[in-house]
Amino acid sequence: MTAALPPQALAWDRAEFERQLRAKGAGYHIHHRFNLRMNGGQCTPDEIRCWVANRFYYQICIPRKDAAIIANMPDREHRRKWVDRILDHDGFGDYEGSSAGGIEAWTRLGEAVGLSRDALWSLDLVVPGVRFACDAYVNFARQAPWQEAVCSSLTEMFAPQIHKDRLATWPTHYPWIEADGLQYFRSRIPLATRDVEHGLQVTLDHFTTRPAQQRALDILQFKLDVLWSMLDAIEKACCHD
Repeated sequence: MTAALPPQALAWDRAEFERQLRAKGAGYHIHHRFNLRMNGGQCTPDEIRCWVANRFYYQICIPRKDAAIIANMPDREHRRKWVDRILDHDGFGDYEGSSAGGIEAWTRLGEAVGLSRDALWSLDLVVPGVRFACDAYVNFARQAPWQEAVCSSLTEMFAPQIHKDRLATWPTHYPWIEADGLQYFRSRIPLATRDVEHGLQVTLDHFTTRPAQQRALDILQFKLDVLWSMLDAIEKACCHD
């Protein structure tokens, strides 16, 4: 935990506060050893399948996390914006094609790497460390003030690059993966960019004192730790060097 700031510490202006938030990207799991191996073509098919199966648990936790945030939002205007995140993952309309949602897109990724739908949805392949990290994130979103839960979502600032990296490297390194299975990564690039705009506005508006801004950085670090811990657990489960 960060040391307490002196009472006289001046708040950062919005531009500097945003810069401090974005600087947290240095700890994003794009830099994790397992992710570097995966994008470098060094993972076996079993390791890829292990990653997809475990990351699926995170995917199905996202709309639960967002529903918890909405439950704590008193402002209808914010709820109207945030509800799109649930629909993005659970699907909407006729639930076909682009309306099927991110969870269905991830299911198709699972099938593309050789996992059956039943195997993925059974969650039998999810290791305890991944469950613990994801559940901790959902519980945080349920119990924290909604502005803090919104702040924790700002790891989305760093997400487009990790998806672009997979789209750039996987077709070459893992040609055995059906190309249609990569649609999840394509779809998340514009959606993450859209979501950041709202989440960043809430965070910049709410955390206006220096201690509060430091609290926001600590919250963002917590979410970064969740994602990093997930990969630690996945690496231990998947790799047998």
